[in-house]
This record gives sequence, C-alpha cells and structure tokens, in this order.
Amino acid sequence: MENIIKLYIVDDHLIVRDGLKALFKEESRVLITGESNGDINMADFIKANPDIVLMDISLGEKTGIELTKELLSYNTGTKVIILSMISSEEVVLNAIEAGAKGYLPKNTSKDEMMKAINEVFNGNTYFHSEIAEVMIKSMLQKKKNEQLEQPCVDCLSKREIQIIELYAQGFTNQEMADKLFISIRTVESHKTHIMQKLGFKSSVEMVKFAIKNKLIEIT
Repeated sequence: MENIIKLYIVDDHLIVRDGLKALFKEESRVLITGESNGDINMADFIKANPDIVLMDISLGEKTGIELTKELLSYNTGTKVIILSMISSEEVVLNAIEAGAKGYLPKNTSKDEMMKAINEVFNGNTYFHSEIAEVMIKSMLQKKKNEQLEQPCVDCLSKREIQIIELYAQGFTNQEMADKLFISIRTVESHKTHIMQKLGFKSSVEMVKFAIKNKLIEIT
C-alpha cells in the first residue's frame, strides 16, 4: 500500500486554496491536512504535520520565502514546493536558498504537480522546465563571472611567472635582475604588465596569487 502524502496549502487567495483542494479531492494518495492565507499558527501547523507544503510567494506580511525559512526551522521533516507565477532569477534562487525542494508555476498541469509532489516526497527535488532554465542561466552566468574575476596563470608568460615567484619569495628588483640576467627596468616592466593583466592594485595581491596558485610553497 502506497503512503499517504499529507499536504498543506499556503496561499492568500481563498479561491486558489479551494481550487487546489478540489484538484486533489480525487487523489487517493493525497490528504489535505491544513491550509493558511500565510498567517500560520505554528501549533496548528505542527499538529497538521504535513509532508509537503504548497507555498505561494506573495502573501501578506511575510513572503513565501520568509515563511519557508520559518517553517523549515522547526525541523518537522516538512518539505516545501513553491507554487507561484513569479519566476524571476532572484526570487527562484532565494526560494532554493531558503530550503524549497520544488518550484512550479501556478498554471502547471495536475499531472506535473503530482509528479513534483511525489518526487519531493521521495526525497528528490523538482523544478518546472521554466524554473530549471532560470537556474541554469544563473549558474552559467555565475561561472562566467567567476572566470572573469579569477586571474589565470595561463595568461602569463613563463618570465612573468618567474617574476611572481621571486617577488613572492622576497627578492628585490635588483636580486631578480641578477638572478634572471635582465635589467632592473625589465623587471619593473614585467611587474607592471603582470599587475595590468591580472587586474591587481597592489603587490600584496601578487603574493596572494602566488600562494593560491601554488607558485611558491609556504613553510
């Protein structure tokens, strides 16, 4: 026998809550144990002991994201699926950060909603294709930004890497020039190019770069 999934509905529109209850009326596996317009009595919520909360974003005093954090802080084992027409990157990412395990638009089909509920109930996550696209774009942009912000060793010449290594080891310009058989002016020129390539504003950043990229060993 399949487990009964206890569901709790949070939406500030009565007609939406009634619509969802009617939608699940014929689902033998789903039992609605409570509902709220967003002003949740925690004692009643804990008593309802839902497996899954269908949570709207736009509520009253608290947003669905704030309420998600609050409900999950009680560690009751409840999982949250966001059900909202808002699908902006900021809101989606904030909802996931708050602990939501699923995200669906309100115009999703009953079949997909049941699929999401079952997936989340079984310990997985479920995001509608539109929401997943927002997440992927965000992750790709974040990765791109990190690559742009992260100085790379590959963009440096062999000589420039040598200069960084020696500088991080405490060599003076004259000592570097003597060791590499080049002039002080050439050493200074290399250091200037390094600072420009990597976007460094101080010599301290050059030392940190050398340590992070293991160009020198700290003993």
